[in-house]
Amino acid sequence: MASPMRAISLRRHSQGFSYLWVLLTVALLGLGLTVAAEVDAVAAQRDRERELLAIGRQFRTAIGRYYETQLVAGKREYPAALDDLLSDKRFPGTRRHLRKIFIDPMTGKAEWGTLRVGNRIVGVYSKSAVVPIKQAGFLPEDASLNGKKKISEWVFSYPPDLQIQVDASGQAVLPTTMNQVPPPVQIDGKAVPNIGTPLMNRGVQ
Repeated sequence: MASPMRAISLRRHSQGFSYLWVLLTVALLGLGLTVAAEVDAVAAQRDRERELLAIGRQFRTAIGRYYETQLVAGKREYPAALDDLLSDKRFPGTRRHLRKIFIDPMTGKAEWGTLRVGNRIVGVYSKSAVVPIKQAGFLPEDASLNGKKKISEWVFSYPPDLQIQVDASGQAVLPTTMNQVPPPVQIDGKAVPNIGTPLMNRGVQ
C-alpha cells in the first residue's frame, strides 16, 4: 500500500504532465491557425492577381480600341486620360471603349499608375508594391510580366509587346512604325530616367 506522501507525489507528477500536454496542444493549435492563415492569405493574393490580370487585359483592349479607331490629322493617338476610354470625345454622341474605371484588386482603390509617352497613356499598372506570387506561365500577350519583383511592374500596354526605344538624341520614343511623334516618356507626369534600354524590358519602377 502506497504511503500518503508517495500518492501526493504521483498526483503532482500527473498534474505536471497534464499541464505540459495542455501547453503543447495550445502551441500546436496556434501553429495550425498560423499556417491556415498563411495559406488563406496566399490563396487570396492569387485570386487578386488573377482579377488584376483580367482587368489589365480590359484596359489594354480599351487603349487599343481607342488607338486603332480614329485617325487625328492622319495619325493614330493614344488617350490623354483614362476617362477618355469611358467617353471618346473624338466621336459625336457616346463612344465607349471601357465601361468603367475598375477598382484595383491589389490596393482596393480606383487608382492606377499610367505609362505615358508624351502626354498620352500607352499602358496602365497597379500601384501595389507587393511581390507577385505568379512569376511564370502567363498568356503570350502577358509574357512581359514574367519574373517581375513587384506587382507595379505588371504593365498592361498596347500593343502587349510595345517597345519604347531611345533615339539618337537620347530621348525615349515609340517605334516610328506606330506613326507617332517622338515625345518624352513619363509615368504619372514624371520623366522616366534614360538608361539606354527599352523601357518595357526594364519594367516600371
